[in-house]
Amino acid sequence: MPSDSPTVEQNEPVGGPALYVVGTPIGNRDDITLRALKVLRGVDLVAAEDTRRTGRLLAALGIKKPLVSCHEHNERRRAVQIVNRLAKGDSVALVSDAGSPALSDPGCLLVADVLAAGFKVVPIPGVSAVSTALSVAGLPGGSYLFAGFVSRKKNRRLQLLEALAAEGRTVIFFESPQRIRQLLEDVRRIMGNRPAVLAREMTKLHEEFIHGTLVQIMQRLEARGKIMGEITLLVGPAVSPQPPDLKQVRRELAKLTGNGDLPLSAAVRRVAGALNVARNTVYREALRLKKDASAESPPDRSER
Repeated sequence: MPSDSPTVEQNEPVGGPALYVVGTPIGNRDDITLRALKVLRGVDLVAAEDTRRTGRLLAALGIKKPLVSCHEHNERRRAVQIVNRLAKGDSVALVSDAGSPALSDPGCLLVADVLAAGFKVVPIPGVSAVSTALSVAGLPGGSYLFAGFVSRKKNRRLQLLEALAAEGRTVIFFESPQRIRQLLEDVRRIMGNRPAVLAREMTKLHEEFIHGTLVQIMQRLEARGKIMGEITLLVGPAVSPQPPDLKQVRRELAKLTGNGDLPLSAAVRRVAGALNVARNTVYREALRLKKDASAESPPDRSER
């Protein structure tokens, strides 16, 4: 009985107008796929996040194609031009600096506009930093949460981490070497000292994987000076909690609520994540702390 599944040949580019979203190596050029090579050789135009970087990659692969930039600052304007090229019958490949376009990289606006214009969008999968790191992390990978790059703004970053404090899956972040120390400290403080893996310069000459708890990884980084290279941080699920130290819970709550700036609910979430204690247990201690504080306060005699 013939299979209804499309063959490789049926999925190959056949000419005509289409946008090919092409995954490229995250480091080692030998990771380029045969299909990506065929597409890059066959399209009329390559839209690249950085034309200089993609130009070097294409030159190393023996491919010469017209290049246009397509990055976060010109993507909407470039999308109009690429749709016009498709309308003339051209085929276009979209690539980012590394990995798959539109995944923590420019591309989603272009793809949406091309689809809205009625043209075909074809995925050409390649290497992913997420799957590459997860495959050697030794952390649960059956289900995970990809958080991408966190906000540079402190309040937004902390809000995201507080929302992830009770997350029972492996959480994956992208971060720059300049901000990784701060991210590690924020994650440890809010989500707790979980098992984690820091992957740096994957598939490149100085590839490195640091396994351990968040505190252990922070200590390893503290022993070195400048950190370099692209970084993927994997944070494992919360470890099985030990019987909570209620005195410590109350101390941490007192620190966060003492000046009255932080709402009780936010303080409860933060302490629960940092100490790996059930949120209802922390909330119960917060109410007791509040009750004790009220009992110790002298009565207000101003109205007498």
